[in-house]
Amino acid sequence: MTDVYTIWYHRNNQIISVRESKSGFIVQCFAFEYFIKVISLTEMQKGTIARLTDRGFGFITRAGEEKDLFFHSNELKDVQFNELSEGDELTFEVAEGPKGLNAVNITRA
Repeated sequence: MTDVYTIWYHRNNQIISVRESKSGFIVQCFAFEYFIKVISLTEMQKGTIARLTDRGFGFITRAGEEKDLFFHSNELKDVQFNELSEGDELTFEVAEGPKGLNAVNITRA
């Protein structure tokens, strides 16, 4: 039996239902269904710095993921941005930001 979760979606004041599938969740909202990949937002993950900019942000490559993860220097813990180099390994959490997924609570691995 599949569990069904009901969520109050505040932005549009809509009631939606969520069902688990083998590799994610299926979200139903009126006549539409969306598939959402399961991503743990509290589990610490590891990655490697793919690119750094001179404006205080960069991108992290994660094993098994196609898209690099954005990070901002404000999310660094116990390390300064200017101490980082491309190829350094980091530990971080993943959180939803205004433009997609971001790395937060970032430390050296």
